[in-house]
Amino acid sequence: MAGAISFLHSNPELADAMASAGRSLLRTQHSFESHYARLHELYRELIEAGKGRPRVAFIGGRGIGSKYSGIETFYEQAGERLVNRGCEVTAYCRKHFTPAIETCKGIKIVRLPSIQSKHLDSFTHTLLSTAHAMASDCDIVHYQCLGPALFSFLPRLFGKKTVVTVQGLDWQRKKWGWFAARILRLGEYASAKFPTKTVVVSHVLQNHYESVYGRRPMFIPNGTALRYPKDSHMLGEWNLQPNRYLLYMGRLSPEKNCEMLIDAYNRLGSSIPLVLAGGSTRDDNYVRKLRAKASHSVRFLGWVSGPALDELLTHAMLFVLPSDLEGLSLALLDAMAAARCVLASDIPENREAMGTAGFTFEAGNSMDLTRMLATLLHDHDARLQAGTLARQRARELYMWDDVVEKLHRLYLSLASIGSAELQDEPHRRSSAA
Repeated sequence: MAGAISFLHSNPELADAMASAGRSLLRTQHSFESHYARLHELYRELIEAGKGRPRVAFIGGRGIGSKYSGIETFYEQAGERLVNRGCEVTAYCRKHFTPAIETCKGIKIVRLPSIQSKHLDSFTHTLLSTAHAMASDCDIVHYQCLGPALFSFLPRLFGKKTVVTVQGLDWQRKKWGWFAARILRLGEYASAKFPTKTVVVSHVLQNHYESVYGRRPMFIPNGTALRYPKDSHMLGEWNLQPNRYLLYMGRLSPEKNCEMLIDAYNRLGSSIPLVLAGGSTRDDNYVRKLRAKASHSVRFLGWVSGPALDELLTHAMLFVLPSDLEGLSLALLDAMAAARCVLASDIPENREAMGTAGFTFEAGNSMDLTRMLATLLHDHDARLQAGTLARQRARELYMWDDVVEKLHRLYLSLASIGSAELQDEPHRRSSAA
């Protein structure tokens, strides 16, 4: 060894070359980054081979059923695709909402009771579901919305990972009194602080969380699937003609501004029907108020799903979304994917979803809504062009397969890092600040 050291000391160029070669070898074959990448790939292979595939529990929705609603649609659309990717998915459902079935599209169904009242239904069901999930073999508990986020720290006490998807700032909804709104405001704080990972469905929400909580949550939007016109036999039963009706689709609740939509439509004096497809989960008085205000050309179809929903949507002349509060409207995405011309209130979330592929009116302004309805009803070319652009945007940004691929990667990351935790992106101040 002494001879080797002496030799290198007398040949410094060779010593430098050997040191450089060793440094290069270490960097390319033995760095922490390359070791982590190979280890992560090994975890992924084990998971996808079924030797540790993610076991995920969905909590926060009413369950699996035929009614059209955002979280229930997520349960079915995302759940089925995750099962096809090798995940074990359990959906916690409310007994009064979901039929007595054990599985649906490969998703395991757990039906639990709840106290059926406006303020206790979600709370009691989420509490029971969380207790059941903590005692199960699931790896990840995925909560939806702000209220259920209050429970998202509990499974972590039992070594499980939790995810909260924020679909919107629910405490702003008009239907809540001050106490319920305060609890949901606490849910917003919980959604930022309690889970292993926070997910939001829009960049508007992402920026809100970064500004308020100093953390940038993960962005995974809601999704949709392309729809094309088919037979229109259901339209005949509803006494509707293809491309001769305006369509609103979703919950009939105050923040959706259906009352204002009816006022704006009545002001038109048009013979083209306005169709409202949806219902209210609890507030039947609000629905009765809408019916009392409606003219004879306003049709209430109730909840529509399956092939009937596809038929109703793809043959609409114009899709209207007058809401003053959204996260990322699934109904809006579905209308875009069906190549329908969309007219929506100009709240930031709707603008983000549509980009330049739709039309807006001033949120809360009934007269401006009437003006835009009249303009679009008489401009066939504008509607056709907007529908084409809307489908193109939906295809590029909001396909369910792409959305679930992002979600699947998140689950794989959570399942593969052992006891380590993923962190949200740190707050980054803009250069103008």
